[in-house]
Amino acid sequence: MSVQKSIKPTESELEILQVIWEKGSASVRDVHEALSATKDVGYTTTLKLMQIMHEKGLVKRDNTFKTHIYQPAVTREKAQKQLLGKMINGLFGGSSTQLVIQALGSHKASKEELDQIQQLLDDLKKEA
Repeated sequence: MSVQKSIKPTESELEILQVIWEKGSASVRDVHEALSATKDVGYTTTLKLMQIMHEKGLVKRDNTFKTHIYQPAVTREKAQKQLLGKMINGLFGGSSTQLVIQALGSHKASKEELDQIQQLLDDLKKEA
């Protein structure tokens, strides 16, 4: 199944994608066990969500073996870019500046994170 141009995973689908991105590939049982460590979720719910995700083109499924193995059909980076773009447009009126101000104002960044941000800003200034 081809990947849709617009990625629209639900919050639960994003949790499943996080597990699959971390593992590279996973069975429904693998995903269910990972999710069960932090929340109460039924196996059949996980199975149904992963089937829906396959239909939406968010994951690929290998049917070669009895246990189906799922892999991400979208990269973490692509999902982050699209979802962040939607958030910037929807919550911050298209202003990435407002997003950064809100993020840095409500989250204590480490020195390493601030150094990375500064490096990014320096690189962007050179390109401008």
